[in-house]
Amino acid sequence: MPASDPMRARIEAFNQARGGGGVHRAGRGYTLTSQRTGAPLARLKPTGDADTVQVLWWNGQRWGASGPFGVATMPLEAALGHIASEPHFEVVPVRRTGG
Repeated sequence: MPASDPMRARIEAFNQARGGGGVHRAGRGYTLTSQRTGAPLARLKPTGDADTVQVLWWNGQRWGASGPFGVATMPLEAALGHIASEPHFEVVPVRRTGG
């Protein structure tokens, strides 16, 4: 049986409270994905300092800085609030034209 992962449990609770989606452990971080599309939304990378994480967003090709001044680094609760309040963490549907 895998060891308990309290940080993942907190991220999953946040994700479920906002309509679901996936939380996947990959490498040294956690990827949040859209329930509707499966697209990556955000990546949280623990820094090793208590519950502090780096917040990255998916730019369509790779993970990048989530803020105008580089990669945002903050406690997990603040990071989850940042993800919930920032529009670039939302998946915008592709509009199809013509027919």
